[in-house]
Amino acid sequence: MQHLLTLFEVTPDDVRRILKTSLHLKQRLAAGDRPAVLERQMVALLFEKPSLRTRVSFETGMAQLGGSSLFLGDDVGWGKRESPSDFTHVLGEFVDLVVCRAKAHDRAEQLASFNAVPVINGLTDLCHPCQALADVLTIEESLGNLTGKHVVFVGDGNNVAQSLALICAMLDMRFTLACPDGYEMDAGWMDLVAKAYPKAAIETVRDPMVAVASADAIYTDVWTSMGQEAESAIRREAFANYQVNEKLMAAAPSHTRLLHCLPAIRGEEITDAVIDSDQSDVIRQAGNRMHAQKGLMVWLLNRAWIDQNVS
Repeated sequence: MQHLLTLFEVTPDDVRRILKTSLHLKQRLAAGDRPAVLERQMVALLFEKPSLRTRVSFETGMAQLGGSSLFLGDDVGWGKRESPSDFTHVLGEFVDLVVCRAKAHDRAEQLASFNAVPVINGLTDLCHPCQALADVLTIEESLGNLTGKHVVFVGDGNNVAQSLALICAMLDMRFTLACPDGYEMDAGWMDLVAKAYPKAAIETVRDPMVAVASADAIYTDVWTSMGQEAESAIRREAFANYQVNEKLMAAAPSHTRLLHCLPAIRGEEITDAVIDSDQSDVIRQAGNRMHAQKGLMVWLLNRAWIDQNVS
């Protein structure tokens, strides 16, 4: 059974196929065509964390594909009222796909381990593969062929950065993390990336002005993620010189695009002038969450349709 807990579970060719399917479906939607590719299929959204983009994009995307969705919050008792095995196998009797948004990655791994139903990681503390798919779809739309494109992530080496670094390695893109000492990406994760993609062009630098000098895309995220609220004051001090502002954007090439996975704390990690600028792809990037996830769901549940319809 195919799951997508991390992008390590798919190949670069798989990613390219998913992206091509996503773009195909997006173009058809723009033309007013909503093919019922997943007619009468059901996705369950099993969420431990609050969500806007992930929930709405999956629910709307599944509806556009002819299927239905079911939101499952704390009331279903995941991990509380019955054994994980019973819970998951019963869920597998009812739905075709589960999107799991969990506080800890091992919760998603446990869910998938029973192979009762395909599981998509809708965000965990380790990684955010759906976001990474939307990110590179956005870059491809703005800048064309992804090979060799340089993505610079300015800020914390968090779950979003880790998935983005991996997908860049998979697609022969360059990735730079500009962060203060102590906020690098997880060493174990990066060892896995290096082992799977030994030619990956990934680096960490301290000076964001140096990092963005050759950037095709500059990416940032909040300095304090969910669950880290107690560290917010320390993090604001640590990242004070890592704000994406007009001065930083001026140090990058004129064609550079601006990305942020949202929600943003305007005036902290990014300024209004930058996020609302002509260089910003932030809103289209958010919209591409739905398109990328539509491509992913079709790839998981109806690959025959892709073979027949996506050239």
